[in-house]
Amino acid sequence: MAQEYDLMIIGSGPGGYVAGIRAGQLGLKVAVVEKDPYFGGTCLHRGCIPTKALLHSASVLDEIRQAAELGIDVGDPGFDIGRAHERKQAVVDKNARGIQGLFKKYKVDGIEGHGRIVGRHEVEVQDDDASTVYKAKNILIATGSVPREIPIAPTDGERILNSDHVLKIGRVPKTLVVLGGGAVGTEFSSMFTSFGSQVTLVEMLDRLLPLEDEEISKELQRAFRKRKITCWTGTELAAAESTEHGVRLSFEGKDEPLEAEALLVAVGRAPFTDGLGLENVGLVTDRGFLDTDEWMRTGVDNVYAIGDVVKATPWLAHKASAEGILAVEHMAGSADARPLDYGKVPSVVYTDPEVGSVGLTEAQAKEQGYDVAVGKFPFLASGKAAIEGKTAGFVKVVRDKKYDEILGVHILGPHATDLISEASVAMSAEVTVEELFRAVHAHPTLAEAVAEAAHASHGAAIHF
Repeated sequence: MAQEYDLMIIGSGPGGYVAGIRAGQLGLKVAVVEKDPYFGGTCLHRGCIPTKALLHSASVLDEIRQAAELGIDVGDPGFDIGRAHERKQAVVDKNARGIQGLFKKYKVDGIEGHGRIVGRHEVEVQDDDASTVYKAKNILIATGSVPREIPIAPTDGERILNSDHVLKIGRVPKTLVVLGGGAVGTEFSSMFTSFGSQVTLVEMLDRLLPLEDEEISKELQRAFRKRKITCWTGTELAAAESTEHGVRLSFEGKDEPLEAEALLVAVGRAPFTDGLGLENVGLVTDRGFLDTDEWMRTGVDNVYAIGDVVKATPWLAHKASAEGILAVEHMAGSADARPLDYGKVPSVVYTDPEVGSVGLTEAQAKEQGYDVAVGKFPFLASGKAAIEGKTAGFVKVVRDKKYDEILGVHILGPHATDLISEASVAMSAEVTVEELFRAVHAHPTLAEAVAEAAHASHGAAIHF
């Protein structure tokens, strides 16, 4: 007789494992199926955590290079990418053990193997040569995404890399071309510039981070130029050829080819839904994506989907976690379940300088018919930013004049990825801009810049 669960989750990334833990907390009998030999998914093993661990190494390296300005004489620092990888892996392994410990605490069964839906209430798990069919009252698809490949530049793991490959690269390329100016491309461009590569960043659209506010994109590109990162926007790859020592690249509208030691293809990700047996329950995807309702249910009412496989929602780890909690609370009948407001999900990019944003851009707010007022405050005028020696960037607050509603907050600068949380909480609590700036902010802190930008949107900035 097949083992039965209240919930079977396919995929153990930040959506799947968080959903599993929440299900255990709610008393559901739950299992999480993972095809890899470890739990945590792409975010923990090939994405968020290892990337940010290496970016931290890059940040510390840059700070040491600037230590003389602080009166600290350490000489010219060296960099050992092998040891950086060792530390990165130690961080990843510690977090993976943490997930296993939480599974044990909340009685979540972790099952290794490839999960496949074979009926409305049946999941088959294939492990090596054996397969087992489990019964499940509910099924949650949380299989995430994989790096998107492009036919013109197929990756080989040596000269033409994707984001998985580059996290294991054992060398710092002298010259690196990064194709794609989104979050992944800009982060790796920032990182390898700090490590010592000469980076050329190529984006097909007319600006870097095209989903961010236009002023953020413009200022980030200016900051990258100061760091000697070559940025080609409005540029499309025409051909890519591996050579004896690297790659030769041709671009539309450019006469001369560009040669480099390596090419990183960072043009986005593709949902991982192939081989899940969706056809066995009548589910059809749109380019690999699944449609869901506000409770994360697919067209089959006991089959839910979260994370990168969900159509027309942000590809963010924290969004997947929130969706996982929502889906589980709904299937458990919890009164706490509330649909997500995707307009209030923050976005963060760990470049140098960092980017954090939530809500509407200035252009989007105007397009939607709001009577918009904008306030900006540069970190150049922040005492704490001056102390840290990180004065590039600004905070921008977009508000509605009629009701003083916070429509969006956009930050480029030091610790922007942390500072944006204040704006997320304020928007979720429906705080007005005046309430935001009348809340006393400690001095000297970087968070004062958020209050100053809010003041500025009322025409009353204090320090600028």
